[in-house]
Parts: sequence; structure tokens; C-alpha cells
Amino acid sequence: MKVVLDGSSLTVEQVHAVARGHAKVEVAPKAKVAVKRCRKVVQDLVDKGELIYGVTTGIGELARVRVSPEQGAELQKRIVYSHSAGVGDFFEEDEVRAGMLLRANVLSNGYSAVRLSTLETLVRMINKNVVPAINEKGSVGTSGDLSPLSQMAEVVMGEGRAFYGGKLMRGKKAMEKAGIKPVELSFKEGLGLINGSQMFTGCGALRLYDAERILKTAIIASAMSADALRTPIRAFDRRSHRVRPYNGQNAVAANMRKLLKGSALIAGGCGKVQDAYSMRCIAQVYGPSVDALHYVREQVEIEMNSVADNPLFFADDGERLSCGNFHGQPVAMALDFLGIAMSELGGLSERHTNRLLNPNLNVGLPAFLVKGEGLNSGYMVAHYTASALCSENKLLAHPATVDNFSMAADQEDHVCMGPIAARKLKEIMKNVVHVLAIEMMCAAQAFDFLDCAPGKGTSVAHREVRKVAKKLVKDRVLYPDIQAIAASIWGWKILDEVEKEVGEIKLRHVFRTAKGRKKN
Repeated sequence: MKVVLDGSSLTVEQVHAVARGHAKVEVAPKAKVAVKRCRKVVQDLVDKGELIYGVTTGIGELARVRVSPEQGAELQKRIVYSHSAGVGDFFEEDEVRAGMLLRANVLSNGYSAVRLSTLETLVRMINKNVVPAINEKGSVGTSGDLSPLSQMAEVVMGEGRAFYGGKLMRGKKAMEKAGIKPVELSFKEGLGLINGSQMFTGCGALRLYDAERILKTAIIASAMSADALRTPIRAFDRRSHRVRPYNGQNAVAANMRKLLKGSALIAGGCGKVQDAYSMRCIAQVYGPSVDALHYVREQVEIEMNSVADNPLFFADDGERLSCGNFHGQPVAMALDFLGIAMSELGGLSERHTNRLLNPNLNVGLPAFLVKGEGLNSGYMVAHYTASALCSENKLLAHPATVDNFSMAADQEDHVCMGPIAARKLKEIMKNVVHVLAIEMMCAAQAFDFLDCAPGKGTSVAHREVRKVAKKLVKDRVLYPDIQAIAASIWGWKILDEVEKEVGEIKLRHVFRTAKGRKKN
């Protein structure tokens, strides 16, 4: 797969392909023309002696201080140096590659006034897998990811540190090994490389790619629990959901019907008139998380294909504008929202595990899903783990965006904290996968105690769990089973096998009229 950057058509799937699959990147011919035209604008303005923020002036509160054209290149280097102030662990390789790709796409729009050669150097670094070593803490998301992108820019300059061939080394050495000539920054290029939200937006794009698949797996896990607990199928009847036409709710209900189709467990009934909320309302609870995903994708892909920089230069009229497009608020709020949506997956999953283990709530199943209770504790403490993870997620789901600090002598007096939202989201998702693994482990154990066959999709999920975790006959150490099932979820193995059997787990619902026609 090749990804062509034109500044306006990058997708989440392409970010995944480049960041993790090492798909090759190139700049579109029309983007090259736009970049060259824009560069001429800033050159003409500098030649006229115009006062330009970050080009012939200092930055932030120092914007009132004039800098001579002769000092312009040195200013750009010092901008990069002074902004490289991050701390903490390094970003993972795929996260850095995603951030580099998004910054290259911003520059491909042709409003940032960098030279084409500088953009192409960044693209060559992606293709040769020169990965800057970037500390993950220190950015407030406005003016974008200044600190992490400065550490990226250091390596573009042949400085800083980078990973190459899996080894950490000086940036200069990494560039030499890759056969890439470092850039001598010219005016505006320091700002052009660092002034935007691309690091945390890139992380958000990768999280979104994973979140969609985790949500589909959560629906499968819920179907397993519903099957094992013999939840009446009427809870997912299309008629009741059609009259409350949320996309997500109807999509989840349709998937539940598909996964449970042919279940002898549910067909046998259990005498329930209606089930508890955690079972009866699976579609109503997971549905909003589905809808949240669509909203977040829209926000992330808009940002991925936007011009996030300051100042901007317009080739059509030879003008420049100081603006605030570097402000990461749209993506920061979206990632906070996604954190809430993902946390809710774990919250409902934990309730399912509770019902599977509690002999007062399940149907014909032993306490804690093991025989010989008293001597055996079964999955009792696995439920503790799920509860602990869900409790942690409640704290992590608190929005980062509602916080604010004023910096740069009150010039930069509102920031979005988007990088914190992205980092919290990552941890929430890790926790959710383990909570789902525990639910699937318990549901699979419940199936082993029941005589009737589960549904078309749930039986496949049961089989996949049993490939990595055997039936619990007597107490044994449980964390290897939990981790093995979680790895199977993260590798999308359970999802892939279930979809092979029942078709795609769809997150878009097509509403139809009574006559079966699609309804707009």
C-alpha cells in the first residue's frame, strides 16, 4: 500500500497502514506545486522587510521583538531547541510515525511556507523508518504539540536522538545510516515543523482504529453473556429498536440478533419475563458508544486533513494571517469523549461477569463457575480484577479538556490538554480489553456447563477462547488465561473468526421501511 499526501484525503486506516504496516509515503504532485508557491510568498515578504510572526519576530510574548532576516535561520533552530522540553517515557514507534505522517500532511497543504526539500526529508524519514525519540509528557496541546514535535524536528536537523534498526542513537548517526541528508532550517521552518496537534492527533487516530475493533469485540462478549444467561431474544427485537432510531442502538441490536442466531440456549427459554438492565439494555448502552466513535472519527479526520500552523501564507493573494489553527481543542474534546465511551464498555462488561458468577443471578450454573465450591474459588477473584480496572477507568475518564493553565506571560492563556486525553484513552482501552477478556473467559466456562448449543457467532467465540484458555476444572493461576485471551482480542483473532462465520459486525445501521426499502 502506498499513501499519497495531498493534505486533504488522509484516513485513519492509512495512518494505521503507515504507522504500523510501514506503507510507503509520497507527496502528491499538486501538493509539491502548492508548497513551492507558498514558499515564494514568505520569501517575497521577507525581501520586502515585512514584520512576520516567528519569521522576523520572536514568538509568544516575544512577538514584539524584531529579528533581522540574517538571524532568521538561527531563530528557527533556537525555537526547536527551546521547545524540546519533554519528559517521561518515549512514545511508541507507531505513535511517532503517526505524528510524523500527520505533520507531513499538514505541510502538504501548502500554507506553512516550508521548503519542499524539508517536507520531503520528513517523508524520507518515515519511509526509511528513522523514528525520533520523543518523550511523551510536556505538551499541553496548544500551540499544538510543541515539545514532542520539536524533538522530531531535532532529528530532521540531524540532531537529537532517534531509533534506527531498533537501536537508540544520536539523530545524526540515524540519518547517516538511513542515507538522509539533514535539513539546515530556513526562516519559518522551525515553526512549520512544530506548530500543531499532530502528535496527539496521530495517537488518537491509532486509538480510534483500535477502538472500533474493541467495540465490535465487546458486542461479541455481550452476546456470549446473553447466550449463557439465556437473556430473552426479544430484548433485541428489531421492532422495539426501530421506533427509537439511534444508529448505534439499532446497529448493536442487529449484531446481537446475528450473533445469537440459532442458539438452543435462548430458544429453550428460562422463564424470564424480562431481564436485568445490564442484559436487556445492551443495545441501549453500547449504542451510544458506537455513535461516539463516528463523531470522534469525523473530528480526527478533519484535523488530520487541516492546516494547523501559524502564521499561514496564502499564495493566491500573497498575504499571511496570524491565527489559532494550532489549537487542539476539537480533537482533545473528541478523545475525552472517546475515553468515556470506551470506559462504558468495561462498565457493562463487568456487570455481565458479575451475573455469570453469582448463583443467585445465573441460570443453572455453579457459583463462580466451578464445581467443588468451598475448596475451589473459581473465577471469583478474576471479577475483582475486572472491578479494579473499571474503577481505574472511572478516574481516567475524567475529561482532560476541562483543565487549563495560562502560559507564555499570559499570551497563551487557554490550552486544551489534548495529549493527556490521548494518553488516558490508551490506558482506558488497555483496561477494557482485559475486562472483556474476563467476561469472555467466564462466558466460555458457562457454555461448558450448559447442555444446549450456543448461537452461530457465540459458538465461534467460545471456540476461540478455548484455543488459548482451557476449561477450569479446579483452581489454577488465572492471569495467564486472562492475558492470553486479551492478546487474542488485541490481535483481532476472535473478531476475525466470528466475522468469518456471521459476516461483518457493522457499526452502521441501515433503516428500512415496512416494505424492506432502505430509508434515508
